[in-house]
Amino acid sequence: MFRLRRLPVLLSLAASAAVSHAGQQAAANKTAFVISSAGAIRNVADSARQSIPLNSESSTMTFDNEYPGTAVERMMAVRARVAQLAEEDLNGPWDDVRRKLLWAGGLRDLPDAVPGQGYTGHAFNDYNHVDLTCMAEKVSDNQNDGSVREIAVGNLLGPGIRAASLPELGPGGSWSTCANGSNKDPPQDVAHVQFRSRIAFKLVWAPNPNFDTFVLVDDDGKELARGTPSGDLPSIRQRQLNYAIVQGGKYAKAAEAIAGTTGTAAE
Repeated sequence: MFRLRRLPVLLSLAASAAVSHAGQQAAANKTAFVISSAGAIRNVADSARQSIPLNSESSTMTFDNEYPGTAVERMMAVRARVAQLAEEDLNGPWDDVRRKLLWAGGLRDLPDAVPGQGYTGHAFNDYNHVDLTCMAEKVSDNQNDGSVREIAVGNLLGPGIRAASLPELGPGGSWSTCANGSNKDPPQDVAHVQFRSRIAFKLVWAPNPNFDTFVLVDDDGKELARGTPSGDLPSIRQRQLNYAIVQGGKYAKAAEAIAGTTGTAAE
């Protein structure tokens, strides 16, 4: 079923056309676009494994007035790829799982590139670089003016974004931005402040005894997928810190539900 909630967020004429087209396809695909009261645009499918038929070659784009740095078409294409991931993609050896997350996020696996020039070996491999952000080209060279705490002033990411982003997901670029400040309302992290962009997904390690299960959540904090990988995971301290930086905010809720906790502090 296709529906829109009343919003203060205005859509461009191009966005209205895109939403209308999605509505016509909804019956056949059993998939709908929902724009939340917070302004996030996300897909809702009968099955977590269904994908959205998006044409990354289309010039029709939606626009997010609240976060105008969002590459909305690209963000939706990333979530469609996440929906395509099978259980074995998310529950196998960590190195393989991480590469799948990079692919879903529209990023190349570049472990040998120079940091700042496309290196993605850090993505999802520590507590902080876990926000898959799709930003418009016009904001990819935005720098941190000091508004994002615990992030270096400057923080120029544009050259790395352009080198590492896969073009087939649509206009703009992708990056694994820092999640510091995402427990605030509104989020005060690199995506939302430096780039004025929503996140396509965030990886959060659930606070179970071993911190060995992660969940991917969208910009509203809703679960998209989860996995319990094996092998050489990020250290347990990194996984604990990952949960700690979202604790108390909307992005922690799905992880806490998996662990059966209600915001218990990570030790």
